[in-house]
Amino acid sequence: MRLRRAVQAALTACATLAASAGLVAAGTGTAQAATPIPSRVFAPYFESWIGQSPAQLSAQSGAKYLTMAFLQTATKGSCTPLWNGDASKPVSTSTWGADIATIRANGGDVIPSFGGYTADNTGTEIADSCTDVNQIAAAFENVITTYDVSRIDLDIEDNSLTNTAGIDRRNKAIKIVQDWAAANGRNVQFSYTLPTTTSGLASSGLAVLKNAVSNNARIDVVNMMTFDYYDNATHDMAADTQTSAQGLYNQLAKLYPSKTPAQLWGSIGIIEMIGIDDFGPAETFTVANANTVYNWAVSKGISTLSFWALQRDNGGCVGKAGDDNCSGINQNTWDFSHIFAPFTSGSTVSNDFSISASPASATVTAGASTSATIATGVTAGSAQSVNLTVSGAPAGVTATVTPGSVTAGNSATLNIATTAAAAAGTYPLTVTATGASGSHTATYSLTVTGAGPTTGLVNGDLETGSLSPWTCQSGGAVVSTPVHSGSYALQAAATASQTGDCSQTVTLKPNTSYTLSGWVQGNYAYAGVSGGATASVWTSSSGWTKLSVPFTTGANGTVTVYLHGWYGQGNVYGDDFSIA
Repeated sequence: MRLRRAVQAALTACATLAASAGLVAAGTGTAQAATPIPSRVFAPYFESWIGQSPAQLSAQSGAKYLTMAFLQTATKGSCTPLWNGDASKPVSTSTWGADIATIRANGGDVIPSFGGYTADNTGTEIADSCTDVNQIAAAFENVITTYDVSRIDLDIEDNSLTNTAGIDRRNKAIKIVQDWAAANGRNVQFSYTLPTTTSGLASSGLAVLKNAVSNNARIDVVNMMTFDYYDNATHDMAADTQTSAQGLYNQLAKLYPSKTPAQLWGSIGIIEMIGIDDFGPAETFTVANANTVYNWAVSKGISTLSFWALQRDNGGCVGKAGDDNCSGINQNTWDFSHIFAPFTSGSTVSNDFSISASPASATVTAGASTSATIATGVTAGSAQSVNLTVSGAPAGVTATVTPGSVTAGNSATLNIATTAAAAAGTYPLTVTATGASGSHTATYSLTVTGAGPTTGLVNGDLETGSLSPWTCQSGGAVVSTPVHSGSYALQAAATASQTGDCSQTVTLKPNTSYTLSGWVQGNYAYAGVSGGATASVWTSSSGWTKLSVPFTTGANGTVTVYLHGWYGQGNVYGDDFSIA
């Protein structure tokens, strides 16, 4: 039973934040009227080590509230929590401050989470690491005042469940913080995230709560990790969620005999691991399971719905278990987020639909044509009319959907035609279905071979004079100055609200080592790959500097090559990219 923490990419974030960011300076202790987390909230976990923007993913997915994972010490014995135990990511407004301000401006908030499987297994969970209860409490208070948050999550697994001294210190620190909050006009909640069996908490998890009761520490929410059962059985993950939660309800009823049934259900949280969990295919949480759990959670009045993790909410690695970047099942991007997001507002599932492409990819020679079936289905309520469009076709490629409108449950055809001038490369086409209940998308991967190289970068030297097949955030462009060689270079426009990411997807040999090379210029210029491999380097330079990024492809050989800057640091430039 674990929430996995991958090895953090070596990224250093530097951002200048004004007082208008709406955050409290670290260590001031100033009492603010932090907005409470809603009594019913959907707050998926955000993997903070992967190098993505939580504000951007929140906006893209519709998940307004995020659980930010994880805070831990750098070494056992320390009393200073850091994001992922990384000294370059302290508890400071310079780390995530701008993102949190944006999330709040969009109507959401964050829940910082301490611990996680790695910290709990290495002695770097704050209460396992630090033996001074007052310093543990001070660490909690510093996070609260720095980010002006109203809930802290404590993810306790593995060795932390048996460290009785750490359990006692943690709960005593919670009590200290709750007394401090009351004296300073703050509303602060604590939640425990604990592994579970299919019939409720194991004795070790229950012991954590019993110790909290003995220390008069109020635990507002108990989140159950309803996955990673590791019992070698095949599971109906939605049904097991319900039996597990009923077991926890029974346990809490004995622990808190004065609470009403509504209060007991209202103190329970559910964390799913979407797709295939760490154990493997026998424990697969499906889109259909999500609909079942949503409706059940609404009917019971539970407090929190969450899943591990936001970056996994896509179908980019079908068949792979426990990946940090994809669910391992065939799904549309943000399927699970779209199902769970209405939980925060207290609405119920009404009419909704799904969309998929079959096949989901094809390879054609420049000048040839192909097609795919676009299937829609009713996932909740009644069938509705949906309009179908397609975007993302590069120069020399025409993509249309016929008919352009269907009733959910029926199919259409994606027609693709290429010309001999189409540049070789792999292009993600996005088919968007829009109905009265909202929009869903399906991604179709088109690989063009022929005139250009069948593998490697296309237009890596930008000498075509156009971006294609590069795609960039707003302001990205091909420029004639500065250039490293030839007549053109790539500009990535980093602003206060974006990194300026410019990228293209390429298909290489599977499970093979490569090196991405390129010349860059500017403050905090990053070059790297994501998707089927994760690697990056960066530099700050007023002149052209060569960067090299070794990486190894995964099972399908597909990676996304990117250039970007950093928030508020200005434009960066790239030229003469190649893969060898």
